[in-house]
Amino acid sequence: MSNPAELRKDLNEYLAKQYVEGQRLPNADKYKEDSGEKTTSNRPEGVDFDLKPEELERFLNRYVIKQEGAVEVLATKICTHFNRMKLEVSESEEERIIGNIKSNILMIGPTGVGKTYIIKLIAKRIGVPFVKGDATKFSETGYVGGDVEDMVRDLVREADGDIGLAEYGIIYLDEVDKIAGSRNALGIDVSRTGVQRNLLKLMEEAEVDLKVPHDLASQMEAAMEAQRTGKVNRKKINTKNILFVMSGAFTGLEEIIDKRMHEQSVGFQGNPKRVTTNKNDWLGRVRTEDLIKYGFESEFVGRLPVVTVLNDLDADGLYQILKIPTSSVILGKKKDFKAYSIDLEFEDETLRLIADMAYEERTGARGLVGVSERILIKFEKKLPSSEIKSFVVTPEVVKNPIVVIDRMLVEDACSRFRKMFLDKHGIRIELEPSAIEFIKQKAKDGRSDFFSTCLVLFRDYEYGLKLAGKKEFLITGKTAMKPKKYLDELIKKSYQSPGKVPE
Repeated sequence: MSNPAELRKDLNEYLAKQYVEGQRLPNADKYKEDSGEKTTSNRPEGVDFDLKPEELERFLNRYVIKQEGAVEVLATKICTHFNRMKLEVSESEEERIIGNIKSNILMIGPTGVGKTYIIKLIAKRIGVPFVKGDATKFSETGYVGGDVEDMVRDLVREADGDIGLAEYGIIYLDEVDKIAGSRNALGIDVSRTGVQRNLLKLMEEAEVDLKVPHDLASQMEAAMEAQRTGKVNRKKINTKNILFVMSGAFTGLEEIIDKRMHEQSVGFQGNPKRVTTNKNDWLGRVRTEDLIKYGFESEFVGRLPVVTVLNDLDADGLYQILKIPTSSVILGKKKDFKAYSIDLEFEDETLRLIADMAYEERTGARGLVGVSERILIKFEKKLPSSEIKSFVVTPEVVKNPIVVIDRMLVEDACSRFRKMFLDKHGIRIELEPSAIEFIKQKAKDGRSDFFSTCLVLFRDYEYGLKLAGKKEFLITGKTAMKPKKYLDELIKKSYQSPGKVPE
């Protein structure tokens, strides 16, 4: 009989082909083999349990722009969460709080304002594993899209099998507003609240099996192990210390808040007035009752005691994101070009233009990436094949990228052609603008590049110019149009009347 690892692999492949075509069943290989002992440690190494809120806030402000309120809340509550874990390790059983509620967090804000980015930064700074999930991918039964417990198992994978470290990880669930029960004329439709109920036990404290129940290969392996050893070993991960962060755009929530405040205004003042017309201001006044009306169960909201709102980003905010030294957008593009040994720089006015274009797309910071890619894609394709080793992105590049890349490639080809002539033959060549324009058109018509076209047009000039005794030569438009005829005349006249160049 094959060993358990080989059997599991064969079964996974067979079952995937027979029943889940095109998909692989959950892979138990990503977990460490069970030794029969719990691997959880009270304080795993590498986690910064001593980080202070102001330290984390300063760290985040190096990367995050115009989200001061949210950064303050997140830095404070997440630092407190991990420092409390440190305290509870040293507490006796009598000192521990019964029914303690974790500082799980709900982040409200439009797309592209940096919600995921902030939590990733925090997890990296503290040194804990991070897993992101999409609420729309989970179902109540766990068979359509996935099971909410899969996120907990994924923490173990991110922790390289270290269950103790995984039990201090952060689970980030995006688009959580999509699992709210839809509101209609008959009230709240509870068909989408099953995922909320499944999340409840995880958000507080639960034991999750690392062996996936519907992974038949894993179950058969466990059965074989039990038969061999005479006992069943079941690895579990406890969610007590795992921090859950939820986020979503919550479109329409401001209308619920507006209505509540409007009713309060009628009841207490008799003269209803809108307090504000700014969406962020409305969302900043969110209460538990608003989230319940939006479609969340009270138990679910109760397990998210910390609520923070992130601001929408205007054009200036997007510009500031590009401007900071740690901008992932700019550093990412520089690294793309550096992979081809090309140094990339951006002028300040260029950054403003990119920010303005991204703001028009209304996708937040994500728009910055999209705009940058569209502007620079042809440069990223063409420049690696040239001799260009530095490139400054000017406003002209943003406005007329095709014109600029064409000019850069022609200048590079001219430079290479002149250098080749000088290095190989000791002759200094120059090209008039009219010659350059003719060669460009010739290359286009022949579906070739500028440099190759020059080599074809002037293939005999290296020897002809030496016969004519030339050390320097200017290629005019007329020369480019009829290079062979011009060279023949040049050689003839150099013998008849040295130094005289034909018209």
